Amino acid sequence: MPEIARLGGCLDDIDLDFVGREATPRLLMKLSIQLHLAGLSLSNTISVLDMFGVHRARSTVHNWVQKAELQPENGRRPNHVAVDETVIRVNDEQYWLYAAIDPDTNKLLHTKLEPTRTNVLAHAFFAELREKHDIADAVFLVDGATLLQDACRRHGLDFRCEKHGHRNSVERVFREIKRRTSSFSNCFSNAIPATANEWLKSFAFAWNRLI
Repeated sequence: MPEIARLGGCLDDIDLDFVGREATPRLLMKLSIQLHLAGLSLSNTISVLDMFGVHRARSTVHNWVQKAELQPENGRRPNHVAVDETVIRVNDEQYWLYAAIDPDTNKLLHTKLEPTRTNVLAHAFFAELREKHDIADAVFLVDGATLLQDACRRHGLDFRCEKHGHRNSVERVFREIKRRTSSFSNCFSNAIPATANEWLKSFAFAWNRLI
């Protein structure tokens, strides 16, 4: 799988400080996390572990990914930032996924899952984005959503409305997230919002190494 090969350089970036007494060799734990984030299902990931004579449950690998607390690097200074939102389902409830991407590099800058769609939450997302990255001089690419435009104005950010072009990078990320969540059904099954948020951070970590 080409994606796994491109992700190979991230093993050293996976921190296993959360590990206490664990019988699994750390290299195999890191490999399992890497394989799953690269797109391998939990079932196929534990099948790889079986090849090394290590038998673990799917929930064990899932817990490794969660506890590693992976997330994209801070401190970027993009020239453009594409921001968008889409609906994600966590079990039977609807949530809104906010995402910010540098369209010049296609790297994810920040994600956040919220239970609703309001001005306050949009403003908070931009505030978190400003804390993580130097975006003062960036041009923000937004669609016709007044919430996102209002957030840009409130934070004194330059923006322009764009439905295609550079903003296609956001749609590409959303498509991949939806592909990865429950076989195209766009739903995190048997998960709580906090777990879904942590998965999204881990996804962003891997995405930035795959592109």
